[in-house]
Amino acid sequence: MKRIWQISMTLMLAGILTAGCGGGTNEAKPSEPETGKSSNQNTNQDSNSSVNTGGSDTSSGTGETEPGDVNKVPSDPALEQLNKLSTEEKIGQLVLVGMDGTTSSEATKELLEKYHVGGFIFYKNNIENTKQALKLFNDLKQDNQSNPVPLWMSVDEEGGRVSRMPKDFVKIPTSQAIGKKDSPELSKEIGGILGRELSGFGLNMDFAPVLDINSNPQNPVIGDRSFGNKADLVSRLGLATMEGIKEEKVVPVVKHFPGHGDTSVDSHIGLPVVNHDLSRLRKMELVPFKDAIEDKADVVMIAHLLMPKIDPDHPASFSKKVITDLLRNELGFQGVVISDDMTMGAIEENYDIGKASVSAILAGGNIILVGHDYGKEKMAINALKNAVKDGTISEDVLNNRVYAILKLKHSYGLSDKSAAGPDVQSINADLKSLLKKNGLQK
Repeated sequence: MKRIWQISMTLMLAGILTAGCGGGTNEAKPSEPETGKSSNQNTNQDSNSSVNTGGSDTSSGTGETEPGDVNKVPSDPALEQLNKLSTEEKIGQLVLVGMDGTTSSEATKELLEKYHVGGFIFYKNNIENTKQALKLFNDLKQDNQSNPVPLWMSVDEEGGRVSRMPKDFVKIPTSQAIGKKDSPELSKEIGGILGRELSGFGLNMDFAPVLDINSNPQNPVIGDRSFGNKADLVSRLGLATMEGIKEEKVVPVVKHFPGHGDTSVDSHIGLPVVNHDLSRLRKMELVPFKDAIEDKADVVMIAHLLMPKIDPDHPASFSKKVITDLLRNELGFQGVVISDDMTMGAIEENYDIGKASVSAILAGGNIILVGHDYGKEKMAINALKNAVKDGTISEDVLNNRVYAILKLKHSYGLSDKSAAGPDVQSINADLKSLLKKNGLQK
């Protein structure tokens, strides 16, 4: 099957080249999520169920075709890498995990060496100070040297109350405080500060900005994490922050699709129910996400929300109606989709984490976030392995999901090279100056 798939991809690429197709980045088209056929049944499927590289950017100067030579296929490093990965290595790319403690451990080494996980998320309990954090991050990268794909190294760094950075950094204001200034220039500079802090540590993914609209004053989880209660304000400032982060070569992850602002339940504890229909969502909650997608957002995080008027049977995080029908087909997002943490109460209290993880991939997702508990991380990975083995997740679907991840890692130039550490003094000086200039310094 693999050889047949490679040949079909070569022919498809050649056809695309002669047709003159083009496009932007992050355009790996998702396979039909419901494809449950085993790999030996997929050889006659159309191109929608295999990796679509038609939107690949091949203008980098490597592998370009010569004028008039339509038989040469442009180089696609992500596709080449995909074809070299084992099934186990591909499955590992579908998972981003958390860890216990402040040092590399036997558990983290097993997650890398046996399960080939695609990356880590770090929380406050993993980070004591700048020196320790830098050593931890560099050690994990070193432990990943036997794997062919570099790691996602990620944090929730929004500013305000959601911050993982060591205490020697000046505190960044809340999004709400920034929202009151309504300055895209300020927001972009704040995004740049966030990106500088992370990139100095060698971190390459930030679960920010928050694009939720704070439309419910009783919301226990969003509140001052939002830029405000108006869609246009959240969109304007959120996109500016996203651009600032991106300019520092850190991948911004916009969240929490399709909108966590009008909830009265904290999804860390239970499953929120949002009773809005599509008409309301299109006018309010979806506006910042639609704008971010048009501004070439790379990654969207899906919230653990039950939306009965859209899908009464599945939370958004593993709903085909939300991820494929709404996010991908209606809004046109063709980048990477990541779930919110599958160990949150919204999932743990109501669903099996293994089944939820498989469902999220079939629904159109790319990465499952399992932020806590070594046992649950292995449970999710093994469920994905079994689903691939029995054909529930077909080879084409697996290749499609992983291709988008590899493409993004290549586009940001990810590597497991050790970082030198952030220039804390310079970052603090620039942030203080920025805050003072905008009347945000205490």
